[in-house]
Amino acid sequence: MLRNGLEPWHLLIVAIVVIVLFGSKKLPDTARSLGRSMRILASEAKALKEEGAAEPSPDAAPAAPPVSRSEPAATDGRAR
Repeated sequence: MLRNGLEPWHLLIVAIVVIVLFGSKKLPDTARSLGRSMRILASEAKALKEEGAAEPSPDAAPAAPPVSRSEPAATDGRAR
């Protein structure tokens, strides 16, 4: 049934549906916002990658002390 995947006419139908749903006035603004968001995401990912390379390895950092878990206090005033 789906042996060839998406054919060009499938993409044409999707494009027509998108234009009908969102309108031709909102599409340029939406594309601009999407492009801006993708540039921000790419720059943040690059900054994180550079920051990770600049930091020492986590093996060199001291380990945090273990956190003890206590039983929650009774709400009616009686001890358990």
